[in-house]
Amino acid sequence: MEELEYVGFWTRTWAQLLDALLIALISYPLLYLAYGSIFSDSGTFSRGPIDLLLGWVFPVVWALVFWCKKAATPGKMAISARIVDAKTGTPITVRQALIRYLGYIVSSLPLGLGYVWAGFDARKQGWHDKLAGTVVVRPKQHGTRPVEFTG
Repeated sequence: MEELEYVGFWTRTWAQLLDALLIALISYPLLYLAYGSIFSDSGTFSRGPIDLLLGWVFPVVWALVFWCKKAATPGKMAISARIVDAKTGTPITVRQALIRYLGYIVSSLPLGLGYVWAGFDARKQGWHDKLAGTVVVRPKQHGTRPVEFTG
């Protein structure tokens, strides 16, 4: 069986930034095509239905589809990480993926403390992971403590 380690805050942050960049590289050109230079004007929450779709719906669908089909977004794949059930190490369910995504709101509300929590937690879980019963793991690096699943 493959030895795994938990993935910590800073490594996960880099993966998240890569995902945000990829989403922006896809959605911004499409938004510019749809709205032209008016898209770059500030002052409104949403320019219209395409803005709502690409700015709000697309990132949610992106995360849920990648989590359920590949156990990781492209950013997490780039660091060889995957999201698994915290008890068994098996792929997460659609229910866990939905709870995890909604947990992002909980993690971000108190100044992002729920994300930073992963930097101090023994299993490197953010609040969204704790709510969904998930952990983020990758192949064990030299000198790190391996993951042991209890289920």
